[in-house]
Amino acid sequence: MKKRVPKSLRNWFFVHFVADMLFAIPLIFFPNWFLSVMGFTVVDPVMSGIVGAALVGIGGTSFLVYNKGVETFDALVTLKIVWSWVAILVLFYYVVTGGPWSLLFILLVFVVFSIVWMYYKRRLLNA
Repeated sequence: MKKRVPKSLRNWFFVHFVADMLFAIPLIFFPNWFLSVMGFTVVDPVMSGIVGAALVGIGGTSFLVYNKGVETFDALVTLKIVWSWVAILVLFYYVVTGGPWSLLFILLVFVVFSIVWMYYKRRLLNA
């Protein structure tokens, strides 16, 4: 039997695209306003733009591969697991060392997506 990409995983890729765009657009075009609303007192617009660009790349890829096959989804789920775990470690460090309140929210978002990606990685491996 040929492995198939679960429809629910395709839907999660779309949710991931939307979430990434919600953060990427203000980070690229309105970094000072967006990050000050999120509790940051120092903003580097170049680095904010780079983070926004990374989110466009990762989230945009989630959208562009929506109709692709298992191999594509498997590789991208692996990338998303690595990305989310490194982000979780970095965010946890900055939460513990006194970062702004918004880091807890961002940390939670990464934890939720990480759980989703690990669940689907297991499903893809066992299919």
